[in-house]
Amino acid sequence: MELRMPTPEQLETIYGTDLRMSFPPSELKPLRAIREMWRDGCYRPWCLFDGGDIAGTCFLWLGRPGWALLDYLCVSPGRRNGGTGALLLEKLLETERGTVILAESEAPVHAPDPVMAERRLGFYARNGARTAGYDSEVFGTHYKTLCWAETPVDDDELMEEHRFIYRNRFSPAKYAKYVRIPRDPAAPPACQVPWDE
Repeated sequence: MELRMPTPEQLETIYGTDLRMSFPPSELKPLRAIREMWRDGCYRPWCLFDGGDIAGTCFLWLGRPGWALLDYLCVSPGRRNGGTGALLLEKLLETERGTVILAESEAPVHAPDPVMAERRLGFYARNGARTAGYDSEVFGTHYKTLCWAETPVDDDELMEEHRFIYRNRFSPAKYAKYVRIPRDPAAPPACQVPWDE
């Protein structure tokens, strides 16, 4: 299997099938936003190809050089539970060598499906992710912050780069309203709203 960029038509197909079925509206960017970010050079929609079929996707939202947020990781429904997700992450880390990759995974404490949220965190941990010492909240969804780095990264630096990724794309008003990095652990969960609110 090979990790490479999709064509614009393939991106539209996987967005309309795999991503839409796998992520709730509060976590899913509009396709037009993904296209704009890709065009602007701050997004890499990697796909794992098995011949002509796409087995999975792992989209990166780029920050400053050497930093990125794993925006989406999704294995095609027919390929789940067979090691494709681990292979996808392995190929991503190999392709993006030298990049510190952050990720946000739903916190079980406020997740609609706490068992599934725990399973996701376990998957990431088995595949080399370190859980950072702070959580985040974006558009009302509470996330655990994860990180892959070749050398140790201080949480303060991680947090600053995490903030930068959102601040670089959102207006100050939108950032202030919808992004909490770090999330106050004593705060009640906010109402979830769609990404393009």
